Amino acid sequence: MCKHVLNAQVSIRSPCCRKWFDCIECHEEAETHPLLQKLDLVFACKKCKKCFRKDAKEFEEADEYCPHCDNHFVIDAVTPKAAISVEGADARVDNRMLRDDRVKPDAKFNVTIFDPDLDADKLG
Repeated sequence: MCKHVLNAQVSIRSPCCRKWFDCIECHEEAETHPLLQKLDLVFACKKCKKCFRKDAKEFEEADEYCPHCDNHFVIDAVTPKAAISVEGADARVDNRMLRDDRVKPDAKFNVTIFDPDLDADKLG
């Protein structure tokens, strides 16, 4: 899994070291040499797990799909974005611990002997 492109549909074999990478940034992090750029590319589809070659000189709209399973691999890349959020359980799944503030509590069950509001007018 690539941490730079979240929706990578294919892996690309690097022509310089013949290793598989999901993006250029993954190659730069793993290897010390620069990426050798060629027009003959070798892809491995992540859906059907089959390899195929494409020539970048003659790349057409029909070449945006895997020839084995028709998976569309030329799509806009989704990159991770920083966000601050509160993690917790989904309240729609398990809502037993949630209190409904719309319902008023019953007064006869919440009375204690230490409640000053009940006898506030009788104090000296």
